[in-house]
Amino acid sequence: MAHQDVEKYPADMHTDDVGQTPTKLSSEGFETDFTPQEQKKIIHRIDRRLVVTVGVLYCISLMDRTNLSAAAIAGMTAELNLNVLHNGSSISRYSIVTLVFFTTYTVFQPPATAIVRKLGPRNFLSFIVVAWGAVMIGMGFADNWQGLAALRVVLGLLEAGFFPSCVYLLSTWYTRYDVGKRYSVFYILGSLASACAGILAYGLMQLNGREGLTGWRWIFIIEGALTMFLGLVGYWMLVDFPDQAHKSWKFLNEREVKFIIDRVNHDRGDAKVEPFSLGKFLGSAKDPKIWAYAMIFFNTTTVSYALAYFLPIILTVNMGFGVAAAQCLVAPPYAFAAIVMYTMGYLGDKYRVRGPIIAFNMLLCLIGLPIMGWGKSAAVRYFGVFLVTAGANSNIPAAMSYQANNIRGQWKRAFCSATLVGFGGIGGIAGSMVFRSQDAPNYYPGLYACIACSCLTLIIVAVTDFAFWQANKKADRGEIELENDGDASTGFRYTL
Repeated sequence: MAHQDVEKYPADMHTDDVGQTPTKLSSEGFETDFTPQEQKKIIHRIDRRLVVTVGVLYCISLMDRTNLSAAAIAGMTAELNLNVLHNGSSISRYSIVTLVFFTTYTVFQPPATAIVRKLGPRNFLSFIVVAWGAVMIGMGFADNWQGLAALRVVLGLLEAGFFPSCVYLLSTWYTRYDVGKRYSVFYILGSLASACAGILAYGLMQLNGREGLTGWRWIFIIEGALTMFLGLVGYWMLVDFPDQAHKSWKFLNEREVKFIIDRVNHDRGDAKVEPFSLGKFLGSAKDPKIWAYAMIFFNTTTVSYALAYFLPIILTVNMGFGVAAAQCLVAPPYAFAAIVMYTMGYLGDKYRVRGPIIAFNMLLCLIGLPIMGWGKSAAVRYFGVFLVTAGANSNIPAAMSYQANNIRGQWKRAFCSATLVGFGGIGGIAGSMVFRSQDAPNYYPGLYACIACSCLTLIIVAVTDFAFWQANKKADRGEIELENDGDASTGFRYTL
């Protein structure tokens, strides 16, 4: 199983520099011609090139999709009349502008993972980053709320391919118990963007009046220009899938690429890419596990997006902080979330557990939400914001690791990544609706919705972990073979 891709490489790749057969063992237990120190250097090189690059791009992605709240309190709401209820309904124009992004963002995610496999991550990801940066600049020149909403629809279409492609790409490079920390670092960079976005937005607001443009417009224009720049840099820094990496940019040589492929094959036996089959790709939908992961992600993103879109507004309306203070007070909870996130990723990888990590994060939300909603003072409620932000955001890489550990097969993995993130987009729709302007200043319906999502996640994790435990026991007794997918058995077991 560990040598499924040998035919792609020269025969002398099986020997070291003096023609001897390799006798060293990797940390996973298969033969390799690299010393343990060399193996670590290869992995760290991939970390620096891959994880950091996609993390920085995700940083700007998250900033671009959530800077609407910063612009809202910087004058956009008043200038574009966004607080007006749409056609007399209970939905404000601001909620519609946030909502429409997720329509295209959700619909176009499943085909995106097939496209990125065809075009390659460098070509696909760098193009869509540059393109949505241009859309962001256009948002800075919107004259009415309808134009802003239309640009948000296009933004959702372009960003739809980014997150699931990154989740899929990272899962192809790392073994199951390496990926938790990497997902955490990837998402931490996004959390730090959320932490700094308010401060950056406040700084850009000071350009108010320059070139005849109000401050909120400069938020979109400057951040859009930065996005386009990073997209161009990303073309040179991004790496392709492992089976393509020996053909491009030579950041690893062919022997090192083979080591990575053998390592993934030894872990779960699915490094070999099968020809695309629409039936097999869509046939993955029959697996109930995929929808369990998707619902976990939906519940998590409902809470995290609700915070991302409404936290500055809640800080001003509910807690009484000024605009400048609210923009800056967004940062500390996200910085705290980054610490919790990496700690949970590290513990999950070290002890090879996933479900308990998700449960712990949801418990943080269930403790923090009542404090945030019913605390007796603004300081106490702000403490609740720390717990909710840490729990909800830490659960995003935790949920990604949970599904990555328990899925085999390249196209099933691609479908699962798209479905997971697609339901995350639906969670974004829900998150953009839960804190309604008519519920100010307490926002109790939104708090109840977030509490319900946290409780549902605990139930789903308990059910899936129990099912995995039973399946592992049957596999240990030889009664079933887990995630076979037409391949020889690799002794695969689910991660609880």
